[in-house]
Amino acid sequence: MSDIPVTAKSAGQLNGELLSSLRPPSRRWYLLVLLLGAVVAWGLFAFAWQLTHGMYVTGKNRPVMWGFYITGFVFWVGLSHSGTMVSAILRLSQANWRRPILRAAEAMTVFCIAVAGLFPLIHLGRNWTFFYMMPYPNQRGLWPNFRSPLLWDMTAITAYIIGSSLFLYLGLLPDLALARDRASGWRQRVYGVLAMGWRGSAHEWSVYRKASILMAALIIPVAISVHSIVAWDFAVTVVPGWHSTIFPPYFVIGAILSGVAAVITLMIVIRKAFQLEDYLTPLHFDNMGKLLLVISLLWTYAYFVEVQTTWYAHEPIEWEVFSFMAGTYTVPLLLMLIGNALLPIVTMCFQRLRRSIAVMLVVSLLVNVGMFIERFLIIVPSLAHKNMPFVWGSYAPSWVEISVNLAAVAGFTLLFTLFAKFFPIVAVTDVRELEVLQAEVPLGRAKLPAIVGEE
Repeated sequence: MSDIPVTAKSAGQLNGELLSSLRPPSRRWYLLVLLLGAVVAWGLFAFAWQLTHGMYVTGKNRPVMWGFYITGFVFWVGLSHSGTMVSAILRLSQANWRRPILRAAEAMTVFCIAVAGLFPLIHLGRNWTFFYMMPYPNQRGLWPNFRSPLLWDMTAITAYIIGSSLFLYLGLLPDLALARDRASGWRQRVYGVLAMGWRGSAHEWSVYRKASILMAALIIPVAISVHSIVAWDFAVTVVPGWHSTIFPPYFVIGAILSGVAAVITLMIVIRKAFQLEDYLTPLHFDNMGKLLLVISLLWTYAYFVEVQTTWYAHEPIEWEVFSFMAGTYTVPLLLMLIGNALLPIVTMCFQRLRRSIAVMLVVSLLVNVGMFIERFLIIVPSLAHKNMPFVWGSYAPSWVEISVNLAAVAGFTLLFTLFAKFFPIVAVTDVRELEVLQAEVPLGRAKLPAIVGEE
């Protein structure tokens, strides 16, 4: 705990700085919201164009019937693991440095899984029949196909978005009460309803801590199962390159890698936008860099195992898929290896680079570019070169697919921007608790910790 900087600020000053995001929005904020809204509107227009003209306006074809939509789906589900990794696991491990980044990671989880859940619906084709994916009883005795990955995804995403939303809301409760007491007008009424009568009594805090630990323990297996189900969408088929038992853990590792990188990017943006340099310090980026290094090493090992197994067995169709990917998609393959393995492993080994904000921004962005490419290279080459050579084909995304994916990025950014303006973006009570743990009281000539036994 000695490495964590002590800000030595009063409670009022801490509250004012950590709740600075709730101040009236500026013109730049409105301009950003307008720009993001325009991109989302363009994506809705592209989706409406697809609805009225049919799926032929996309680049999908036989045999490549999955493309940018499923790539985006897997990518956003992976990003949603940020809250689980950074918040739940670090909360259970009692890592004090986690406190300023909890809220951003938890909010990111909810918004990412909400965006991810749209892609299977967009990809349906006959989108108005989406309710067939839900297992509900009806008078006709019709049930969904329980062997369909669409039903698996619907069940997994619904469970995850409910769990992650409860996890976010539970952590917000004390801060909503704090915002209620500092606000006026309609904001005070809204925060009062959301705070559910929180007054900060000893009993409330005792229940809150127990519930936080319980939710943190429960959300971890839910997150692992969600991305395992996404991996099973691929692994249970007999498509060359997909039918592999390593896919579930490989997908989970890749999801955590992209999620940790995305949290680092968000930390940098929030730090700059709300002047939180005293709270998001180089120590936090140093620790997140170490975490990124470990996950990148695990991902590199998993990818090496998959390629080495394919090379050693030299099964003709499996090797053909890999050769096709290496020959046709050489540049994306190299970008993926550099972004996911070479760059983070080399840079994150040095503390000076881990504590550099500019370096961390570049590395985290390139990691997620590499992870998007990795999802694309899993899907397209395997479908383009399946078991029957006479149906081999190629795929290129159309303007409709690209527009929808850009709208997904803008939609996530818009949701996060609105959340940061109307809700505390930093866990105020957690940061103030750390101040108490770090406080010292004089005893004669010596100074002792205010609370003994905390690490």
